[in-house]
Amino acid sequence: MRTGKALGMLTVALVMASGAGLLAKGWISERLANASQREDGSVSIVAAALEIPFGHSIQFADVKLVRWPEDAAPGGAFNSIDEVIGRVATTTVLAGEILRKERVVEHGGGSALAAVIAPEKRAVTVRVNDVVGVGGFLLPGNRVDVIASHRGEDRKFRTQTLLEDLKVLAVDQTASPDKDEPVIVRAVTLEASRDEAEALVKATQEGDVQLVLRNPKAPDIPKKVAKTEPAPKPKPKPKAKPAPPPQPDYVTVIKGTNVDRIRVAK
Repeated sequence: MRTGKALGMLTVALVMASGAGLLAKGWISERLANASQREDGSVSIVAAALEIPFGHSIQFADVKLVRWPEDAAPGGAFNSIDEVIGRVATTTVLAGEILRKERVVEHGGGSALAAVIAPEKRAVTVRVNDVVGVGGFLLPGNRVDVIASHRGEDRKFRTQTLLEDLKVLAVDQTASPDKDEPVIVRAVTLEASRDEAEALVKATQEGDVQLVLRNPKAPDIPKKVAKTEPAPKPKPKPKAKPAPPPQPDYVTVIKGTNVDRIRVAK
């Protein structure tokens, strides 16, 4: 009996000693890590563990911590993974790229797409076909111009560049640019200001619109105003000729060789 109690107490003592050893080891490791951090002047910052597409809600597996020299750390970087979980990428973030506050936004609820719209912008959807949708090569994150065409009062078509450098937020119900192959879609959602959205909707009601894919790094080129022929002026109607004045009535009276005309009153 006494031997059993002694063995039990010895086992408890060994377990407690092992736990104390582990705690001590963790405390020592933490102290050494902090000391090392102070000595080499580096900090932990959050980077992308894999490519994070535009409009994607960031999860724990998408990011990692990396060591970075404190004096060279980029501005707006995050020092904790918990700070970025649930945020939405406003552009495609490449694997290994440092996450910055300018590249991700907080998800305030609703769809992730709503979080990537700039505060002063709106999302407007345009119905497209394989021609308007640039042959299916449009992807979220692309930049496009909008060309509007309509028929004038003289029955001639007028075409002009209506809007420039609009951001594609989504194609159909997809907001992630994870494909490079052309896909025929039925609708494209664009980011536009309120006035631009109104002009775009009006153009779709009055005529046809065409989306033009542009290089996102291309500078804005001043638009040349095309000279349009003025509408032909209507020909003036010919003036009606005035009616001749009424002629008085006469009676011819012949007496022998004399001929007289006598006016007869009406």
